[in-house]
Amino acid sequence: MEYIPARHLLHRNKSTEWFGADHTMNIYRGCCHGCLYCDSRSACYQNPDFDRVKAKADALRILRDDLARKVRPAFITMGSMSDPYNSFEKELQLTRHALALIDAYQCGVAAATKSDLITRDVDLFLMIQDHSPVICKLTVTTTDDALAAKIEPHAPPPSRRLAALEELSKAGIFSGVLLMPVLPFVEDVPENVLAVVDSAARAGARFVYAAFGVTMREGQRNFFLNGLDRAFPGMGERYRKRYGSRYYCSSPRAKELWELFSARCRELGLLYEMKHIVSVATRSYEDRQLSFFNE
Repeated sequence: MEYIPARHLLHRNKSTEWFGADHTMNIYRGCCHGCLYCDSRSACYQNPDFDRVKAKADALRILRDDLARKVRPAFITMGSMSDPYNSFEKELQLTRHALALIDAYQCGVAAATKSDLITRDVDLFLMIQDHSPVICKLTVTTTDDALAAKIEPHAPPPSRRLAALEELSKAGIFSGVLLMPVLPFVEDVPENVLAVVDSAARAGARFVYAAFGVTMREGQRNFFLNGLDRAFPGMGERYRKRYGSRYYCSSPRAKELWELFSARCRELGLLYEMKHIVSVATRSYEDRQLSFFNE
């Protein structure tokens, strides 16, 4: 493991629009999942060796000092740039120790991952949830393990992520699915979207949050399109012709898919709009004076 210097681990968010979190923490830099679509490999993030995971040097001391400086408890998102449960975390346990510090300083956490290793930390999420909001998010864009292996070649398969979701849900942790990105011409069919929603509901999810499209930035675009061509011959060229250098590439079926998706979520009692997800997740903690959305 290579360690890189860092001055701070906690960074204040410009807004709380993303799951209500007011701070972001990435204890690792880079990711080994190899997802074709990952926006974090974009040139704007200045991490050309993105597939090589590095850890922040002296991260736990830095995090402790950052937390100690907070006047009021923070609500911290993890996994926005690098998966906190990469394959090295099983041994290093930096994420686990960070959660212990978050608990000690009475802060909340919103964690996003593609790894079932998240279930190892059920005990800590429950401890944090006693005093502050917890939102656990498992990314699942298809229930087809074989399809996922082409798009997210080194990540645990969706079947394991859904099993992890079920374990989190049964433990009483507020958790759900990120159904994003839904790749145009690959995953954007009703059968795929509804299969994810149905599987999430069976696993006990409280919410499914979806985006029917994908982003392409400089530095990521060629990696993504070349990867699509290898996995689905001709698909990269199809994207080039339709989207060119556009940043957000919406599915041509986005409106239809949203209507089907939202109707199925309502039918199954799943939250699917951000304001409602955040409202329900944080309602019991309003006296903590955190910056959350109003319902």
